[in-house]
Amino acid sequence: MSGDPDAARLASGARAELNYPGIGSTEHGQAPEGFPCLVYRTYLGDGPALYRRVAQGILTWQLQKRSGLRVRTDSDAVVPGARVVSGFGVGPFRINAPCEVVWVRRPVSGGGPQRAGFGYGTLPGHPVRGEEAFEVEIDAAGRVFVKITAFSRPSNWFYAAGSAFARRAQRHVTCRYIGSAHELAAGEN
Repeated sequence: MSGDPDAARLASGARAELNYPGIGSTEHGQAPEGFPCLVYRTYLGDGPALYRRVAQGILTWQLQKRSGLRVRTDSDAVVPGARVVSGFGVGPFRINAPCEVVWVRRPVSGGGPQRAGFGYGTLPGHPVRGEEAFEVEIDAAGRVFVKITAFSRPSNWFYAAGSAFARRAQRHVTCRYIGSAHELAAGEN
């Protein structure tokens, strides 16, 4: 992690503040005014075992790791307040994205419809300001879906100038998350 200021802040425990309005909004489905919101929901398969497998993967950062992001975190399991820096790119062209977990929902024992997952929000140094959530849902019929919700806008003029590229990058990473969810559903290591 040497030479990486985001990683150094993560390791040192320095507490930057979340930098957007509506903290926790992805849990309740209402994005703050002025923040475009995207929701992706994809069918993964059927059954409680599949649901639990995907939930376990989401709650241990596997969705991010399997998607090809470099993930550094202060907690192996997703917990409220955990800090994570994910990054993509190579060498000096790597973009780091520091976030903090703002809510977590764990699977409950027993049957019936439920969802598990978490939402995290951006910290200073992230290219956007906003929140993203990763959830797995099981409905009354036992069908399992992955749901990714995000609301954001560029963090500064530089990223606003490249907003078309940023939207394409966000769609690309979201497709990778969905692919990772399919791997988890299939029980792939």
